[in-house]
Amino acid sequence: MQEVYITRLAKYLPYDPVSNDEMESVLGMVDGKPSKVRALILRNNGIKSRHYAFREGEKSFSNAELTAEAVKSLFKDEAELNNLDLLACGTTSPDQTLPSHASMVHGELGIPPLEIFSFSGACNTGMQSFKYAFLSVASGDVTNAVSTGSERMSKYLTSDKFQAEIDKVKEIEDNGYIAFEKDFLRWMLSDGAGAAYFQNKPNEDGISLRVEWVDMTSFAGELETCMYSGAVKDGEKVIGYNEIATSDWLKDSVFAIKQDTRLLGDNIVPKGVDFLQTVMKKRNFNPKDVNWFLPHLSSEFFRKKIHEELTKRDIEIPLNVWYTNLDRLGNTGSASPYFMLEELMNGGKLKKGETVFMMIPESARFSYTYALLTVV
Repeated sequence: MQEVYITRLAKYLPYDPVSNDEMESVLGMVDGKPSKVRALILRNNGIKSRHYAFREGEKSFSNAELTAEAVKSLFKDEAELNNLDLLACGTTSPDQTLPSHASMVHGELGIPPLEIFSFSGACNTGMQSFKYAFLSVASGDVTNAVSTGSERMSKYLTSDKFQAEIDKVKEIEDNGYIAFEKDFLRWMLSDGAGAAYFQNKPNEDGISLRVEWVDMTSFAGELETCMYSGAVKDGEKVIGYNEIATSDWLKDSVFAIKQDTRLLGDNIVPKGVDFLQTVMKKRNFNPKDVNWFLPHLSSEFFRKKIHEELTKRDIEIPLNVWYTNLDRLGNTGSASPYFMLEELMNGGKLKKGETVFMMIPESARFSYTYALLTVV
């Protein structure tokens, strides 16, 4: 295994930021009524602005287009891009079920044949592509690779996706509001794409990020589904859309992103710290020594919860080394770790010798990634 370096990071954010007050003018009001919970959720999640991949009267970017723009930004010219050996892409929100997301990104790039890999799931898919790119270079199988994390969640959140369900509910009772589990995520999720370039040697000028290790785990063997789309839940059982009558897909908002907030609150932080303790023992690693801690937060609500759980277990990560951009970019899922790294590296915030520790939780069925990088 040889050393691997992230030599470039890039991002693509569509259009100007959307403020909290503008959100419903872009996403629309369900049944023509303002959301009952929007203000409360925004107050708790701490998000002040975000980006959406569409605007009325303007081009609507696909996920593949967003991702391709981020990848192209890594390279100074087309000849350099054409020498890419491997492309690994992760997303929660592919544009279609088939072909794969990476296939579509490759098509948008229009570059010569190369290895591609697609990862499906939620927030950890960006890090799954990250780890695959890292290991491919480390093994010597390729000399360079690009990994991406991208989301185009906004089209899942527009009001028209919920109107059929509201119409069905109003036939039974006088209630024109969607369930909290569906309305909750409308005010959390946003769009954008990030990309990282991995090589087997560092930059000759400037800094690079040496990847020390990337560890992942899943708790799906012991915990039920928490966040889901293309399905409904019946107790603990998840029923996929292929088992649901097509006439009910809209009436039950089957393809909306839904989250069981009770399960989320009970498990997302404790299980993440359980795995951190495993990683600390495996890697002989103490996070109190890191210079930068990059936690993927879905909401500012969890900053205090994570810190409290760490303190309870005598794990020290001082709050002054935490770095996030949730308030400016919103919850960008699989793209979030790329956006934080890109701001640090391209914003001139990093110094040689510093360490960057990353934490990415995924609530879909509770999986986690930790990664350690060194600035060289």
